Amino acid sequence: MDLKEICMYLDDVLKINEIDDYSINGLQVENNGVVTKAACAVDASVETFEKAINIGADFLLVHHGILWKNDFRVTGNMYERVKMLVDNNISLYAAHLPLDIHPVFGNNSRISDVLGWESIEDFGKYHGMLIGKLFRFNKPKKINEIAEEIKTKIGGEPVLWPFGKAEIKSVAYISGGGISMLNQAIEADIDCFITGEPAHSAFWLAKEAGINVIFAGHYYTETLGVKSIAKELKNKFKIDTEFIELPTGY
Repeated sequence: MDLKEICMYLDDVLKINEIDDYSINGLQVENNGVVTKAACAVDASVETFEKAINIGADFLLVHHGILWKNDFRVTGNMYERVKMLVDNNISLYAAHLPLDIHPVFGNNSRISDVLGWESIEDFGKYHGMLIGKLFRFNKPKKINEIAEEIKTKIGGEPVLWPFGKAEIKSVAYISGGGISMLNQAIEADIDCFITGEPAHSAFWLAKEAGINVIFAGHYYTETLGVKSIAKELKNKFKIDTEFIELPTGY
């Protein structure tokens, strides 16, 4: 399979060049131009690259790449990462914010199908775009019930801040590091806010506002979009595609 064809398709379907982000999205490291096996992972790391090498992948798509807008030196750890990819003929493609907000393959849109909840609207403005999802339940749920659904269907061990109502009728969901948007959930009078990982600075804000918060894991909430795009690559291009599982505990 031609590398450029795959990248052009991904650039187009994920609107890589239309979404402002601090990640340098798209193809970050090139290979010899041919793709025989694809791998997908949440994070670009030496351990991820080692696993890609072991399974014979020559194309690796990640949510968190190695190049961000402030990067400009290929030294130290950056040099080692780039060298490892080049020496093993592995191309690296990153899709950060474009994969968070995509209406079909996105980390946030996928949560509705995974948990079986019906999203009623988009929620959570980030960089001028609505990135998350808002759910309302006909039958209220308890915080432990929601946490168990997340643990069973997404993975990990959710962390709970049970500061709000015992009966939860509305939930706002933003994958990854969405705790910075907690205020938006409070202002919208949402019963429970779900995101990836906690921040010390948000603890008292949540407690004093009386809102339930569930942290489902930055890593686990961002496996959803990566797995979805991995399936798309396999179906679209008929190439062997494998998801690389490397939880961070966060």
